[in-house]
Amino acid sequence: MTDRNPSERADVCVVGAGPAGALAAHRLAERGYDVVVLEAGERFDFEDRKRRMERAIRPGHDPLSVWEMGGPRDAYTSSGERFYPLNRARVKGVGGTTLHWQGMVMRLHESDFESWPLDYGDLRPYYAEAERALGVAGADDNPYAPPREKPFPMTAFPPSHSDSLFAVACERLGVTMHSVPNARNSESYDDRSACVGYGTCKPVCPSGAKYSADHHVEKAESEGARVIDRAPVQRLEHDDPGERVTAAVYATPDGETHRQEAREFVLAAGGVEIPRLLLLSKSAQYPDGLANSSGAVGRYFMDHLFAGVGGTLDRETRQNHVGFITSECHQFYDDPTRGTEGPDGGVPEWTDSGDEPAPDSIKLEFLNYAGPSPVEMALSGDQWGDDLLDTLREGYGNSIAMGGLVGQRPRKENRVTLDPSTTDDHGNPVPKIHWSVDARTKSSLRRANEIQRAILDELGADVSWTVGPENTGPAFHHMGTTRMGTDPDESVVNSRLRTHDLRNLAIASSSVFVTSGALNPTLTIAALALKAADHVDERL
Repeated sequence: MTDRNPSERADVCVVGAGPAGALAAHRLAERGYDVVVLEAGERFDFEDRKRRMERAIRPGHDPLSVWEMGGPRDAYTSSGERFYPLNRARVKGVGGTTLHWQGMVMRLHESDFESWPLDYGDLRPYYAEAERALGVAGADDNPYAPPREKPFPMTAFPPSHSDSLFAVACERLGVTMHSVPNARNSESYDDRSACVGYGTCKPVCPSGAKYSADHHVEKAESEGARVIDRAPVQRLEHDDPGERVTAAVYATPDGETHRQEAREFVLAAGGVEIPRLLLLSKSAQYPDGLANSSGAVGRYFMDHLFAGVGGTLDRETRQNHVGFITSECHQFYDDPTRGTEGPDGGVPEWTDSGDEPAPDSIKLEFLNYAGPSPVEMALSGDQWGDDLLDTLREGYGNSIAMGGLVGQRPRKENRVTLDPSTTDDHGNPVPKIHWSVDARTKSSLRRANEIQRAILDELGADVSWTVGPENTGPAFHHMGTTRMGTDPDESVVNSRLRTHDLRNLAIASSSVFVTSGALNPTLTIAALALKAADHVDERL
């Protein structure tokens, strides 16, 4: 039976066993500290991943059931302009959301840090460490990426067949394609095999070639850390002066409640659960929530929005032969209004009509998993024999699409609050997501669609669908709810990731992001977690 009693002595208590918590716990345990990790979800059996992959493929299963999400434990509410499908965005368990992420890992551009209290140079060494820790396959072929110091740990995955089709059209338009850094093994690395091509990368990698944070949880445990699963933290307690956190109060499946004391605390539970925990931890000294003297806890919630255009070609695209993206384009990242020049005229510049603001950063993706797979078509259809074979031949093999991300600017009204009208399985108010998409974000989506459409038109595609300003959805990157800053009246943590209000409380999460950029955030989360761990080490 799992012992879920608190440790008598702990130097550090980490809340959350996703990538940030796992990396911070491993670094601190490796340096000889007594570390306890409290994780709300369960510890999944690695050998069970093939069954979970099958569950993900079969249409009779709820997608949330793949990683046991849903029910009172994971209840939430949503308000604002758009409904936010929170449970599709996360996994509660040892490994966190890296159990079902896509695995793309890019460094933010230097321009992304202009509003942050640190710059790219401050994170540059941590980015390199994070790439080694996660195991990143990449190539130094992106002319728009920030400078780097060493090659990637592994060579990049080669371009897919559909990438080669896109390359011809992009060359004619003057659009630059380059490789995608992926946190998956292109060769054996860190006792994990090379990618074997299951193609179900999101939501399940059965082989373990794609990085998931349970690897670093195991590394932390080998260094002496203790990980307690199914131990959701209910609140944090602090001393009388209100200067230090004294304990994390957590529940266990047997209905008991425990207090884990420690010298230092690190919150690594993500951009929704971290502000929720701080708001649940209100006290006489902090009536608006712990570490919330600024009023910024929960505010400035940001996500990336998806833009896409797709259709079919009159030639084979080999869709779904690769389950992850191998080529992208950052050419329009720092200046999305720019046009291009090519033999066929290029992509036209964005035209300022005066009716909408100029677009923000855009990342373009060349999707090689556009359209259905034969397995999905067969399992979801009601045909058999020759009829099914004809349908598969007609519907598979010539789909083509582009995707992309645009970011939101931080806005106070986009926020995470508590909803006392709905409670979880422990009687606590659930998180409520107030979310809307502003005019600048819609302008960025519109511009992304323009560029995507120009490339697909050049390719000769029969365009049949567009995801843009009116039907966009989130990329499930929760950012900004405990933002970093130098002014304690305007921010929650400082550049050393320690809260302004409490001397022994650090936050390692995309919740500290000041701006969102338009790049997948996990590598930056990992870099910040390693930086936060270094500063905890200094305080200890």
